[in-house]
Amino acid sequence: MALDVSVSTRDGEIIQPAQQRPAPPCAIVIFGASGDLTHRKLIPALFDLFQAGLVTKHFAVLGFARSPLSNDDFRRTARDGISHYTADAVASDKSWEEFSKCLHYISGQFNEPASYQLLRERLEKIDAGHGTQCNRLFYLATPPELFEVITGQLGAAGLNQRPDEHAFVRLVIEKPFGVDLETARHLNGSVQHAFKESQVFRIDHYLGKETVQNILAFRLANGIFEPIWNRNFIDHVQLTVAETVGVERRGGYYEQIGAFRDVVENHMLQLLSIVAMEPPVVFEAEPVRDEKLKVLKALRRIPPEQTGEFTLRGQYTSGSVDGRPVSSYRGEEKVAPDSWTETFVVMRLQIDNWRWAGTPFYLRHGKRMPKRATEIAIQFKRAPQMFFPGEERLEPNVLAMRIQPDEGISLRFGAKVPGPTMQLQEVDMNFMYGSSFRDVEQSDAYERLLLDAMLGDRTLFTRADEVEQAWAWAQDIQAGWSDRPNNVHFYPAGTWGPGWADAFIERDGRQWRKM
Repeated sequence: MALDVSVSTRDGEIIQPAQQRPAPPCAIVIFGASGDLTHRKLIPALFDLFQAGLVTKHFAVLGFARSPLSNDDFRRTARDGISHYTADAVASDKSWEEFSKCLHYISGQFNEPASYQLLRERLEKIDAGHGTQCNRLFYLATPPELFEVITGQLGAAGLNQRPDEHAFVRLVIEKPFGVDLETARHLNGSVQHAFKESQVFRIDHYLGKETVQNILAFRLANGIFEPIWNRNFIDHVQLTVAETVGVERRGGYYEQIGAFRDVVENHMLQLLSIVAMEPPVVFEAEPVRDEKLKVLKALRRIPPEQTGEFTLRGQYTSGSVDGRPVSSYRGEEKVAPDSWTETFVVMRLQIDNWRWAGTPFYLRHGKRMPKRATEIAIQFKRAPQMFFPGEERLEPNVLAMRIQPDEGISLRFGAKVPGPTMQLQEVDMNFMYGSSFRDVEQSDAYERLLLDAMLGDRTLFTRADEVEQAWAWAQDIQAGWSDRPNNVHFYPAGTWGPGWADAFIERDGRQWRKM
């Protein structure tokens, strides 16, 4: 499938697409700079932006962590991260040399005021040396228990204020943003005590993926789809996030969180809200996020006593994934031998509004699945009358949007098999990012989100009321599960979950899509 790609811009106050203009001068302070996220995602993303010319020479990164590192130590680990985690090796010694000059490091304690005074002094030197014009982007790449500590200290030190009337100060926070409604509200209150909501960028890396953004483009830029994007034509929607990996070395963290809070409550609800939202009046941050919030408000609450009817939990046992044996969840490091933490969740959701009333949304997420796949499948209703022999055996029309891997979109429909008889067969019409945009380099999700944060575009970031509304919906489910903590079904690693997962959807006369 060949596609012509054209890009248009709009003048005025509307934020232009990030790919069309570089970030302004800026100093990025990364709290937790010695951690895995910094070297695996943030530094490689910033280096790619640097090589693409999307950050100017008036740019600097100041790493902040407890580890007693020098600037050279930080630069050495940064280069290791770039070499290990980017698709291409460092382009040249010259490009690395130029980028490395922008990297600095400061050792400090997250809860000590003196460290933040030292931070202020270093930023003033960076402004003078790099011409960053007092623009600040604070990135919290730390464990969540430090979010409140760091934002409070930034506020106490006055680093939440603009040093210059033309400068900006912004705060980027990683997930998880709370573990329930109470903690989310508390964290929102703490953050907003130090920073205005307009300064806060709550990051969900799923929203930076090209295919997620393409959902909106696909719906709203093509006149043939939006008119049928409703309960009159769509039978149901399936959202699947399947992972072949286990909990890796995050057993202690995962024991406290589980699959629901790790992926479903945030990533999958964000995907659902993008699929189900009404078209915004304009494509700007606040109108888009207003429509997403309306979807979350329209999600039907599942009372605690009905969680067994509308949800199912599972936990993987030992098995085989990709031909290699793997241990059970209970055998993972830092996991209790009698743990009932879920690693698999399926849910049946309803959105109570005019567009979606009566159309079920099925969510499925699990670890140690046979295949890694994130997909949104829109299954349409069957034709009102069947004319052709064998037509009833065909699968209904399905529009599948693959977010990872093999990013693309496919449409399944019935077609006549060549020959003298009227015989029908299912066929797929496929669009693949890799083949259709061969000459366009795809960016990592963190590249897009970091650039948007520097540009001040909050469209792909989560607002405080979105966070709280998602947790408000989730708290009834959490309450129902806490009443029956042992109601978790086991499944062998390398399978598609407990046997009841199939029965869960088949009782409605439907089936899970084969990945």
